[in-house]
Amino acid sequence: MKISKSLIGIIAAVVIIGAWAASAYNGMVGVQEDATTALANVQSAYQRRADLIPNLVETVKGYAAHEKETLEGVVNARSKATQVTLDPENMTPEKLQEFQKAQGELGAALGRLIAISENYPDLKANENFRDLQVQLEGTENRINEARNKFNAAVQQYNVVIRSFPKNILAGMFGFDKMAKFEAEAGAEKAPQVKF
Repeated sequence: MKISKSLIGIIAAVVIIGAWAASAYNGMVGVQEDATTALANVQSAYQRRADLIPNLVETVKGYAAHEKETLEGVVNARSKATQVTLDPENMTPEKLQEFQKAQGELGAALGRLIAISENYPDLKANENFRDLQVQLEGTENRINEARNKFNAAVQQYNVVIRSFPKNILAGMFGFDKMAKFEAEAGAEKAPQVKF
Protein backbone atom coordinates (compact mmCIF):
# COMPACT_ATOMS: atom_id res chain seq x y z
CA MET A 1 0.00 0.00 0.00
CA LYS A 2 1.43 3.26 -1.11
CA ILE A 3 0.70 6.55 0.70
CA SER A 4 0.51 9.54 -1.56
CA LYS A 5 2.57 12.66 -0.99
CA SER A 6 -0.58 14.78 -0.67
CA LEU A 7 -1.89 12.54 2.16
CA ILE A 8 1.46 12.83 3.97
CA GLY A 9 1.31 16.62 3.50
CA ILE A 10 -2.23 16.76 4.92
CA ILE A 11 -1.26 14.61 7.91
CA ALA A 12 1.82 16.76 8.53
CA ALA A 13 -0.26 19.95 8.33
CA VAL A 14 -2.84 18.56 10.78
CA VAL A 15 -0.07 17.53 13.20
CA ILE A 16 1.60 20.96 12.98
CA ILE A 17 -1.69 22.83 13.46
CA GLY A 18 -2.62 20.52 16.35
CA ALA A 19 0.75 21.06 18.03
CA TRP A 20 0.43 24.84 17.57
CA ALA A 21 -3.15 24.81 18.96
CA ALA A 22 -2.06 22.79 22.01
CA SER A 23 0.88 25.09 22.62
CA ALA A 24 -1.29 28.22 22.19
CA TYR A 25 -3.99 26.85 24.50
CA ASN A 26 -1.44 25.95 27.18
CA GLY A 27 0.11 29.42 26.85
CA MET A 28 -3.28 31.08 27.36
CA VAL A 29 -3.94 28.89 30.40
CA GLY A 30 -0.55 29.92 31.80
CA VAL A 31 -1.13 33.67 31.47
CA GLN A 32 -4.66 33.28 32.81
CA GLU A 33 -3.33 31.48 35.87
CA ASP A 34 -0.74 34.23 36.37
CA ALA A 35 -3.54 36.81 36.35
CA THR A 36 -5.77 34.86 38.75
CA THR A 37 -2.84 34.29 41.10
CA ALA A 38 -2.10 38.01 41.02
CA LEU A 39 -5.76 38.66 41.88
CA ALA A 40 -5.52 36.26 44.82
CA ASN A 41 -2.46 38.20 46.02
CA VAL A 42 -4.46 41.45 45.87
CA GLN A 43 -7.22 39.87 47.91
CA SER A 44 -4.68 38.54 50.39
CA ALA A 45 -3.24 42.04 50.88
CA TYR A 46 -6.72 43.46 51.44
CA GLN A 47 -7.44 40.66 53.91
CA ARG A 48 -4.28 41.54 55.84
CA ARG A 49 -5.55 45.10 56.16
CA ALA A 50 -8.97 43.86 57.31
CA ASP A 51 -7.29 41.65 59.91
CA LEU A 52 -5.33 44.60 61.36
CA ILE A 53 -8.37 46.86 61.74
CA PRO A 54 -9.93 45.27 64.87
CA ASN A 55 -6.64 45.74 66.75
CA LEU A 56 -6.41 49.36 65.62
CA VAL A 57 -10.03 50.06 66.58
CA GLU A 58 -9.53 48.53 70.03
CA THR A 59 -6.38 50.59 70.61
CA VAL A 60 -8.10 53.82 69.62
CA LYS A 61 -11.20 52.92 71.64
CA GLY A 62 -9.22 53.07 74.84
CA TYR A 63 -8.14 56.65 74.17
CA ALA A 64 -11.00 58.10 72.20
CA ALA A 65 -14.14 56.39 73.43
CA HIS A 66 -16.34 59.34 72.51
CA GLU A 67 -15.27 59.04 68.83
CA LYS A 68 -17.89 56.30 68.58
CA GLU A 69 -19.21 57.38 65.17
CA THR A 70 -15.78 57.14 63.55
CA LEU A 71 -15.03 53.79 65.20
CA GLU A 72 -18.38 52.37 64.09
CA GLY A 73 -17.77 53.70 60.58
CA VAL A 74 -14.50 51.79 60.37
CA VAL A 75 -16.06 48.59 61.69
CA ASN A 76 -19.00 48.88 59.26
CA ALA A 77 -16.72 49.66 56.29
CA ARG A 78 -14.53 46.66 57.19
CA SER A 79 -17.58 44.42 57.36
CA LYS A 80 -18.84 45.64 53.99
CA ALA A 81 -15.40 45.32 52.36
CA THR A 82 -14.94 41.73 53.53
CA GLN A 83 -18.37 40.75 52.16
CA VAL A 84 -17.49 41.78 48.60
CA THR A 85 -15.30 39.09 47.06
CA LEU A 86 -13.96 38.49 43.58
CA ASP A 87 -14.28 35.18 41.80
CA PRO A 88 -11.70 34.88 39.00
CA GLU A 89 -14.09 32.64 37.05
CA ASN A 90 -16.91 35.21 36.99
CA MET A 91 -15.08 38.50 37.34
CA THR A 92 -16.81 41.32 35.53
CA PRO A 93 -15.77 44.97 35.36
CA GLU A 94 -18.86 45.78 37.48
CA LYS A 95 -17.88 43.26 40.17
CA LEU A 96 -14.31 44.62 40.20
CA GLN A 97 -15.68 48.15 40.53
CA GLU A 98 -17.92 47.08 43.43
CA PHE A 99 -14.90 45.48 45.14
CA GLN A 100 -12.81 48.61 44.62
CA LYS A 101 -15.61 50.84 45.95
CA ALA A 102 -15.94 48.80 49.14
CA GLN A 103 -12.17 48.84 49.65
CA GLY A 104 -12.09 52.59 48.95
CA GLU A 105 -14.75 53.22 51.59
CA LEU A 106 -12.70 51.21 54.06
CA GLY A 107 -9.59 53.21 53.18
CA ALA A 108 -11.47 56.48 53.73
CA ALA A 109 -12.79 55.26 57.09
CA LEU A 110 -9.27 54.28 58.12
CA GLY A 111 -8.05 57.73 57.11
CA ARG A 112 -10.61 59.32 59.44
CA LEU A 113 -9.57 56.95 62.22
CA ILE A 114 -5.89 57.81 61.80
CA ALA A 115 -6.77 61.51 61.77
CA ILE A 116 -8.26 61.11 65.25
CA SER A 117 -4.77 60.48 66.57
CA GLU A 118 -3.91 64.14 65.95
CA ASN A 119 -6.41 65.11 68.68
CA TYR A 120 -5.02 62.62 71.20
CA PRO A 121 -1.31 63.05 71.92
CA ASP A 122 -1.35 60.09 74.32
CA LEU A 123 -2.79 57.88 71.58
CA LYS A 124 -0.24 59.11 69.08
CA ALA A 125 2.52 58.23 71.55
CA ASN A 126 1.08 54.78 72.28
CA GLU A 127 3.44 52.06 71.08
CA ASN A 128 0.63 49.72 69.97
CA PHE A 129 -0.98 52.49 67.93
CA ARG A 130 2.32 53.43 66.28
CA ASP A 131 3.05 49.78 65.46
CA LEU A 132 -0.40 49.32 63.96
CA GLN A 133 0.00 52.51 61.90
CA VAL A 134 3.32 51.22 60.54
CA GLN A 135 1.75 47.85 59.73
CA LEU A 136 -1.19 49.52 57.99
CA GLU A 137 1.13 51.75 55.98
CA GLY A 138 3.13 48.69 54.93
CA THR A 139 -0.09 46.88 54.06
CA GLU A 140 -1.29 49.79 51.91
CA ASN A 141 2.02 49.62 50.05
CA ARG A 142 1.56 45.87 49.57
CA ILE A 143 -1.96 46.42 48.28
CA ASN A 144 -0.71 48.96 45.76
CA GLU A 145 2.10 46.66 44.64
CA ALA A 146 -0.27 43.69 44.36
CA ARG A 147 -2.74 45.73 42.29
CA ASN A 148 0.07 46.83 39.97
CA LYS A 149 1.25 43.23 39.52
CA PHE A 150 -2.32 42.14 38.86
CA ASN A 151 -2.77 44.84 36.22
CA ALA A 152 0.48 43.77 34.53
CA ALA A 153 -0.60 40.11 34.54
CA VAL A 154 -4.04 41.04 33.16
CA GLN A 155 -2.43 43.15 30.45
CA GLN A 156 -0.24 40.23 29.38
CA TYR A 157 -3.24 37.88 29.43
CA ASN A 158 -5.43 40.27 27.43
CA VAL A 159 -2.70 40.79 24.82
CA VAL A 160 -2.26 37.03 24.40
CA ILE A 161 -5.97 36.24 24.03
CA ARG A 162 -6.67 39.18 21.72
CA SER A 163 -3.72 38.65 19.36
CA PHE A 164 -4.30 36.91 16.04
CA PRO A 165 -4.51 33.92 15.56
CA LYS A 166 -4.78 33.01 19.26
CA ASN A 167 -7.91 35.13 19.50
CA ILE A 168 -9.69 32.45 17.45
CA LEU A 169 -8.74 29.75 19.95
CA ALA A 170 -9.50 32.07 22.87
CA GLY A 171 -13.02 32.57 21.57
CA MET A 172 -13.51 28.85 21.00
CA PHE A 173 -12.35 27.93 24.52
CA GLY A 174 -13.98 30.78 26.45
CA PHE A 175 -10.96 32.89 27.35
CA ASP A 176 -12.58 36.28 28.05
CA LYS A 177 -10.88 39.64 28.46
CA MET A 178 -10.21 40.51 32.11
CA ALA A 179 -10.71 43.90 33.78
CA LYS A 180 -7.94 45.81 35.56
CA PHE A 181 -7.98 47.76 38.80
CA GLU A 182 -8.48 51.43 38.09
CA ALA A 183 -8.04 54.56 40.17
CA GLU A 184 -11.01 55.57 42.29
CA ALA A 185 -13.20 58.38 41.06
CA GLY A 186 -11.65 61.72 41.99
CA ALA A 187 -8.18 60.26 42.53
CA GLU A 188 -6.80 62.52 39.82
CA LYS A 189 -7.38 65.57 42.06
CA ALA A 190 -4.78 66.34 44.69
CA PRO A 191 -6.26 66.45 48.21
CA GLN A 192 -6.45 69.84 49.87
CA VAL A 193 -4.57 70.15 53.12
CA LYS A 194 -5.85 72.92 55.42
CA PHE A 195 -4.48 73.95 58.78
